[in-house]
Amino acid sequence: MRIATDIGGTFTDIVYIDNDGAIHVNKSHTTPPNFEQGVLDVINKCNIDPTAVKDLTHGTTVVINALTERKGAKTGLITTKGFRDILEIGRGNRPDLFNFNFKKPEPFVPRYLRLEVNERMDYQGNETEVLNEDDVRACVEKLKAEGVEAIAVVYLHAYVNPAHEIRTKELINELWPEVMVTASHEVSKEWREYEREYTAVLNSYVMPAAKVYIDKLYKELEASGIKCPKYIMQSNGGTTTFDNAKETPINMVESGPVAGIYGAAMLGKMLGEDKVIAFDIGGTTAKCSLVDGGEVKTTTEYKIEKTDRWPGYPIKVPVVDIVEIGNGGGSIAWIDNTNSLRVGPQSAGALPGPVAYGKGGLKPTTTDANLVTGRLSPKNFDMDVNMDAVCAAIEEQVGKPFGLDAEEAALGIIRVANSNMLNALKLVSVRKGYDPRDFVLVAFGGGGPMHAAALAKELNIKKVIIPNAASVFSAWGMLMTDLRCDDIQTYFMPLISPDFDAINSEWRKLEAKAIADNAAKGVKEEDVYFMHYLDMRYQGQDHTVKVRVPNEDISAENLGQFIEAFHKEHFQNYSFRLDDSPVEIVNMHLASFGRIEKTPIKEIDAQPYTLEECIKEVRPVIFEGEGKLDTRIYDRQKLSPGMEVEGPAIIEEISASSVIYPGMKASIDVYGDIIIETEA
Repeated sequence: MRIATDIGGTFTDIVYIDNDGAIHVNKSHTTPPNFEQGVLDVINKCNIDPTAVKDLTHGTTVVINALTERKGAKTGLITTKGFRDILEIGRGNRPDLFNFNFKKPEPFVPRYLRLEVNERMDYQGNETEVLNEDDVRACVEKLKAEGVEAIAVVYLHAYVNPAHEIRTKELINELWPEVMVTASHEVSKEWREYEREYTAVLNSYVMPAAKVYIDKLYKELEASGIKCPKYIMQSNGGTTTFDNAKETPINMVESGPVAGIYGAAMLGKMLGEDKVIAFDIGGTTAKCSLVDGGEVKTTTEYKIEKTDRWPGYPIKVPVVDIVEIGNGGGSIAWIDNTNSLRVGPQSAGALPGPVAYGKGGLKPTTTDANLVTGRLSPKNFDMDVNMDAVCAAIEEQVGKPFGLDAEEAALGIIRVANSNMLNALKLVSVRKGYDPRDFVLVAFGGGGPMHAAALAKELNIKKVIIPNAASVFSAWGMLMTDLRCDDIQTYFMPLISPDFDAINSEWRKLEAKAIADNAAKGVKEEDVYFMHYLDMRYQGQDHTVKVRVPNEDISAENLGQFIEAFHKEHFQNYSFRLDDSPVEIVNMHLASFGRIEKTPIKEIDAQPYTLEECIKEVRPVIFEGEGKLDTRIYDRQKLSPGMEVEGPAIIEEISASSVIYPGMKASIDVYGDIIIETEA
């Protein structure tokens, strides 16, 4: 069998596919700070024979947690003389231009740990000043005395010639083999010094924590008898080996969420849908991404902690283009100083959790509101739910200030949460020039099925797909991925009489390196395939647009196709094109994939029940604009392919509930997915 595990803010999920393609799922509570224990707990819960495991893929939050909670290593920086303050200077294009109280982000490395050495390369990679190795030795001695745990080495123009960075890392390893080191060219070969520097710094910052976690997880899995190949999910939508993940852990920054996005794209292909909006609601956050033409889009413009008022911190590695907001099942409802109801971004998390968990949580959450409105049943919780305490918390903290009872207040919490989620969906669709009516909504996570129909109604989306095993769908997505590595190299070339041989030669270099890297992971050359991208711009522009180009050599005959692909992508992003303006290549981007053998997904068997026999109960459920309606509650495990359910209805499973609004219809497909057709 093949296994995937995914650590979320509240639950740790497992999906495993046995030899005949049958899917099995389970969940257990996440166990901070010893996250590996949650993985072992959920595997043990399934009574899996460890010798039967063919491969295991893992998604983790250890990197993003270390960054957001500032629990990384004490990190030092060694850089070119005269450039120690790049982290502090940052960029001038702050998001909130007229905020006179704006303060720049606090650097992850304080100034006394940012040291300089004499060395210099020019922008073409020519050495203009030799590396002063005595300066490097002095830096190492000072950082050792300060007790740093990790070092980032970032030199000017190392993206084009990393010779000085390579030698500096060699010296550090000779002088201080215990310290962890990142050279900037190892994580990014793109120009833009500030972004490249932060990427290297943050990689070093999380490296010790990531290494400890990965080593502990590997050791525990091996001790339990799971000795198969093990992979870790990366932010680019592919996987890598445990060893590679320890060297560049920054590539795991969105490890878990992107697996669900990739899974949604794969499910869309299975169902003949290549235009998909993937929507994942977990315990802490809601994530969404748009897939057009079956291709998951990546970006190197990713920033952690970025908001409309805060510039955040750049990480220049490929990350699936995703929008994330602090709204999930554990998001706390509260009233701000303008007497407005807010939901999130604060979360009750796994501990103490919502009031319903009975673990000391006193603040009402989205989960509590869904219980009060009847969308969730207390019978589906793995603990006794005190509904009186849930109703009292909502009425006291949310209802009373507005003169509402518990049910009205609970519906208000859901409507505010839906509004927040709607804005996130618009950010990946309408705001980027896409019409959501042309897409299907694939909703997953513990809360996705519950909110999807209401959001689709608002956006006039005609079809919603709730995948089989929706609550653990991110883990399912990991089983659909291949090994992936992205090599992005700044390579400037105007496309007016370009040097075709030079461009094609650069592709060959990148491809040869990718084949060698995959061979080191045990992947044969015939199992390696590529996707080619170019970061392009109009002459005079500063920023680029990423363009998927044909996997063929560029030549005078097909040059027009490459340029036209850029014009179209630019128009999609910015709603204009400049057909007469010269076009330039800025970066070459090769995505290489190593195929992992996958077990075909099995169609589910028909169950021996009529539709009436699938009804668990009829209970009152509150719907926006409709009031309280008697609603049929169906058992998802009993439903067979081809069955149709008319709304209002709820289809329940152990860890999720799919809400079908009045006037909507839901059917079960051959894989056990729920297909909801809206009035739109």
